[in-house]
Amino acid sequence: MAKNPFSENTPYLHRLAEKSAAANEIMPEMYTQYDVKRGLRDINGRGVLTGLTEISEIVSSKTENGETVPAPGELYYRGINIRDIVGGFLHDGRYGFEECVYLLLMGSLPDAAELAAFRDQLGAYRSLPTNFVRDIILKAPSHDMMNTLARSVLTLYAYDENADDISPVNVMRQCLQLIALFPMLSVYAYQSYSHYHDGNSLYIHPPRPELSAAENLLHILRPDGSYTETEARTLDLALVLHAEHGGGNNSTFTTHVVTSSGTDTYSAVAASLGSLKGPRHGGANIKVVHMFDDMKANIPDRSDGSVRDYLSKVLAKEAFDRSGLIYGMGHAIYSLSDPRAEILKVFAKRLSVEKGLQEEYDLYKRTAKCASELIAEKRRIYKGVSPNVDFYSGMIYRMLDLPEQLYTPIFAVARIAGWSAHRLEELQNAGKIIRPAYKCVRERAKYVPMSQRNAEESAE
Repeated sequence: MAKNPFSENTPYLHRLAEKSAAANEIMPEMYTQYDVKRGLRDINGRGVLTGLTEISEIVSSKTENGETVPAPGELYYRGINIRDIVGGFLHDGRYGFEECVYLLLMGSLPDAAELAAFRDQLGAYRSLPTNFVRDIILKAPSHDMMNTLARSVLTLYAYDENADDISPVNVMRQCLQLIALFPMLSVYAYQSYSHYHDGNSLYIHPPRPELSAAENLLHILRPDGSYTETEARTLDLALVLHAEHGGGNNSTFTTHVVTSSGTDTYSAVAASLGSLKGPRHGGANIKVVHMFDDMKANIPDRSDGSVRDYLSKVLAKEAFDRSGLIYGMGHAIYSLSDPRAEILKVFAKRLSVEKGLQEEYDLYKRTAKCASELIAEKRRIYKGVSPNVDFYSGMIYRMLDLPEQLYTPIFAVARIAGWSAHRLEELQNAGKIIRPAYKCVRERAKYVPMSQRNAEESAE
């Protein structure tokens, strides 16, 4: 059988990697010496101001007596509190994601006629090019759906006759099409993986234009296409809460950076998908459910004492993945509370009742309390720590019986709304290409002719 060069791991490659690592090492103290804002954040974790936006706002502190102090978290979409947005569509019995997409893109809430027309347009865009699923998704299944999703987005460029046109009307069309297609691209990628890698039956359900994004996702995912109203509304809520979160999060900032170069929509979105795939960004909720699986397998009961003992070992790098992190706790911006987590917590409880999983919900609730107390005791922190949105979203996806391979793609199904809004905003206010500074700290060196260089070890 021929070698697969994409999986080779030879001694020569190890030597190259070791030499590269030695050449790339920068002493940690140098970042302090040059006052580098690592991660574009200051020593207190506050983001460096790199742009302006009207799309969303995150509030985590307030000013008292001239000092900044932690405050309960708040999130605003186009100036409107997310709690009011959620309360509004829940009160009226509507699915909210499409309404939030309109708000993020257009800057104002739609009236009934505008929302109906917008939903119809998204429904009309929920169709892939002829044979796209067969030729692009089924023929090269990947074990990671995010890679398949990015590949699909880049391939759609070839089907677009105006792919490079960055005029407002064309970019709006492209963004709406991608928003409409992301549920199908994600689920079909999983169905292909499930069939070719796990040997399960392959079924590709067509979407139904009249359904919401959440309903369609559940419809095309499940063999019989069925779902309960509670399931669909809970997933819809999760999409609303993940749709946007400021311009500074890693994937949205990527959207701004790549868009500022003047490139096409498909390239910009593919770059953002690459960012979201990272476990430090979009993959955190998977870590949460794995941590809880490990906890349940290693504690004698679900009492406060057992949970606290386990979490103490996690913090001491003696349990789970030995990282010292209690996943789902804390946030780069929020301190006392994450409003998204507080909203999801209510729906997690309702869903646990429908699914007969109240004990599971109680364990999460107990863990959140114990973890907050332990982190405050054992870690020096400049702000409070509380459950973030990943803490409950992983639990909700597990209760919805969604495959783990789709957890991060579902994040993308939601966040494509925010990326689209920020791409349009960046193009509207096009200024300079985004280019922060990096200081070179390497000493100058002379060029050495080939005849005077030391011979490297021969390759094996």
